[in-house]
Amino acid sequence: MNSYKNLIKASILLVILTGCSSVTIQPKAIAKLTENPSFEDSKPFYFWGLKGEHHVDVKKVCGDKDILQMQSQQTFEDGALGFITLGFYAPHSVKIWCGEKDHNKIEIQENQDAK
Repeated sequence: MNSYKNLIKASILLVILTGCSSVTIQPKAIAKLTENPSFEDSKPFYFWGLKGEHHVDVKKVCGDKDILQMQSQQTFEDGALGFITLGFYAPHSVKIWCGEKDHNKIEIQENQDAK
């Protein structure tokens, strides 16, 4: 019975310490997107996030399409891995949402309509 209580306490502590966090950036003010992103990846960081620097080129990911939203996120899984490794390995996830329309084609069409 005592080991059962310890397991519950450890589980609650794990949930608290591996809380999720996210930073969302939108070039235009729109409602936060929640559907599947156009791009998703997990980047490795070490020593509680102090070691490791990663960049994602959103223009390369979206090409000529509009960039709708970018998000850096510590998911539950990322936090659990950081907890299990005592912070020595602390991954972070990145998500990017691209628009459906090709931005350059819209500009070309608008220029032709103006003529």
